[in-house]
Amino acid sequence: MATASGRTTMFRRPSGSLRAKLTLLYVGLLAILLLALGSFLYLETERFLETTTVVRLRAQAKPVVDGWLAMMETATLNREPSLDLASTATELSRALTSRETTAVVYDATGAELADGRRLPEEPLPAPADPAAISRALAGDNEVTYTVEVAGQRTLVALVPLRPEPDQDVVVGVVQLSTPLDLVDAILWRQRAMIGLGTLVTLVAGIVGGLWLTTSTLNPLGRMIGTCRRIAAGDLGQRVNLPHRTDEIGELAAAFDDMASQIETTFAGQRRFIADAAHELRTPVTALSGSLEVLLRGAQDNPDAANSLTQGMHRDLERLRRMLEQLLDLSALDAAATVDTATIELGAFVTSFTGLARTLAHERELRIEPGPAVTLLADPDRLERALANLVDNAAQHTAAGGAIRLGWQTGPGTVDIWVADDGEGISPADVPHLFDPFYRGDRSRSRRRGGTGLG
Repeated sequence: MATASGRTTMFRRPSGSLRAKLTLLYVGLLAILLLALGSFLYLETERFLETTTVVRLRAQAKPVVDGWLAMMETATLNREPSLDLASTATELSRALTSRETTAVVYDATGAELADGRRLPEEPLPAPADPAAISRALAGDNEVTYTVEVAGQRTLVALVPLRPEPDQDVVVGVVQLSTPLDLVDAILWRQRAMIGLGTLVTLVAGIVGGLWLTTSTLNPLGRMIGTCRRIAAGDLGQRVNLPHRTDEIGELAAAFDDMASQIETTFAGQRRFIADAAHELRTPVTALSGSLEVLLRGAQDNPDAANSLTQGMHRDLERLRRMLEQLLDLSALDAAATVDTATIELGAFVTSFTGLARTLAHERELRIEPGPAVTLLADPDRLERALANLVDNAAQHTAAGGAIRLGWQTGPGTVDIWVADDGEGISPADVPHLFDPFYRGDRSRSRRRGGTGLG
């Protein structure tokens, strides 16, 4: 809470830290990417290991099956009808069975002919899958699936048996079953490594994200502190971020420019209040003195009363001009509606000449007309602007000097100008000509009676 100018301002702490939100967002996106990548790698590894196992099974079985086919072909040539699949199924299944693989032979009807498992250390055969066997009997050479056998995941590959390799007739199917315990061990190890890697990466991401967001957002905290000190009344505070060319650096630079403009504006307003008080007090004091003289009997002296009356009129005119300038500035700040109308510039300047000569007092007013031109403008505002310029020129031109008023045209533009042969404008004051409340040489402004509103 800070108190300034009798008012209390509450600084409420934000409900959520931007640093924490950005870090959570960063870590969340990182976690999603790691999860997607880890899942992809795991599934691809699983597919690769199972495919490799199937290829190994079929490669190991091919020589044995080729030998069986050669034996069957020899029996056919030797006219040995008793040598068929049923009589050779046991031998074939035993030849295909090992400590890693169990073979089961089925005939053309899907009935089991022989189970090659004989030793306890040999794996249990997978139960028959009639649908898969039917596909293999139909000639599908790539029937493969996994099944649970005694709580252990087992890979099953079916090999169709043909009397000759180039024939479509299938006389039986060999079912090869091998446990996937080694594959599962590799997959478990990969899951553990992916999980551990993800955890380590996320922890590193949180630490790195906090460091990155902290270093990035520190300037914003600096800006918040500067804003609060400015709100407390210290308008000279600046962020002054060095060596930052990114968006935050641009924001800090823009903020410093804004703060400088605000400080300049407030300084001008304070200066104006002091000068306006002085300027208003002078004619009011003069009016008060003149009225006191009149009340004491000066009205009995016509010459003295006339002189006092003229002086009071000049003071009232001075007050009127100052009030009109204040009202004009207030209307500009309030973005008042501009009532535009079509103006024939030559006729407008002619009608303005009487007021201009009054403002010029003892100075010569020269009108230097340009080409005939019609423009769209607010007549009242244009007249007040020209009156301010002529009045300002009169204040800075010695008696007997000349003030020139004219205009010229350009492509789509009209330039109206007021010039005098006074002391001119200081080069240091030129950049501030259109700054409200700004006045040049203060001693000269007070001497001439300017307010910084023209």
